[in-house]
Amino acid sequence: MNTKTNQNVNVGVDTGKFQLDIYIRPLDIYFTVNNDEKGIKEAVKTIKKYSPDRIVIEATGRLEMPFIMACASANLPFVIANPIHVKRFAGALGQRAKTDKLDAQLIAHYGEAIQPNLSQLKPETMQAMSDLVARRNQLLVMQTMEKNRLQILPKELAMTIKPILTAFKNQIEKVESKIVKLIELCPDYQAKNDILQSMKGIGKIASASIISNLPELGYMTNKQASALVGVAPMNRESGRYKGLRKIQGGRHQVRTVLYMAMMSAIQSNPVFKETYQRLITAGKPKKVAIIACIRKMVVILNSMLREGMMWEAPKAIN
Repeated sequence: MNTKTNQNVNVGVDTGKFQLDIYIRPLDIYFTVNNDEKGIKEAVKTIKKYSPDRIVIEATGRLEMPFIMACASANLPFVIANPIHVKRFAGALGQRAKTDKLDAQLIAHYGEAIQPNLSQLKPETMQAMSDLVARRNQLLVMQTMEKNRLQILPKELAMTIKPILTAFKNQIEKVESKIVKLIELCPDYQAKNDILQSMKGIGKIASASIISNLPELGYMTNKQASALVGVAPMNRESGRYKGLRKIQGGRHQVRTVLYMAMMSAIQSNPVFKETYQRLITAGKPKKVAIIACIRKMVVILNSMLREGMMWEAPKAIN
């Protein structure tokens, strides 16, 4: 059954960990399903009846991906919307109330009014990226385990580990090369890649690591972005005890790559070079200064992706 009308049909999907709230505008149809394989299949079947012009779902970086892949497989037009843009749209409308149903209605209204470009991501591309990132992380874990063993084993056994480390290194490089190639072949990924690499210090591997391991970047607040990477200093206080603020948690794979990127950036990028030198002059330990620079880098990259803007270094004042 095809119930397509002459009106543009826009579907808004509010994503939760366990539930999807779906609103079809202007037909005023609202329903919920579980955010699992069965629920998503039911949602896609229902939505398809109305031949929508676009299905808009806010990006979380994780929770929406099974639904998006199902839409792509069913040849349904979808948009992965920036939550900050939707929030600004709500502000323009003066909408302050928040319920799951109202959020789904707002997202559908955003799709109708703004008509954002449809995503070109294909399910096989998303699955390939997911598989490559998972495999890279597995190889990194095994590599770290072997490096740790190398530190505690007698020297005469070191030669049994070094060839394995070489093999891991080669395989990690091959997987990273495939990730880079996949990004270059996908317009959605390439658009993010161009923005990221416009910043001096961010190369192919750092950009690929951000796109694959930190897909939320550009869709959150700067504070959330810093915490997700694990470069936001956390307070250590209990009663009268006040310890030094330290970073903790976050996605260490991205943090490690960005640490190496920053080593390059403080040499080639005047913004980070100045920040690093100022912190060192102020007496900060080198590692603390580098982490502070990474935090600044994450905040800037988050803003660049959010606004779709290339890097522009501040112009020198004569």
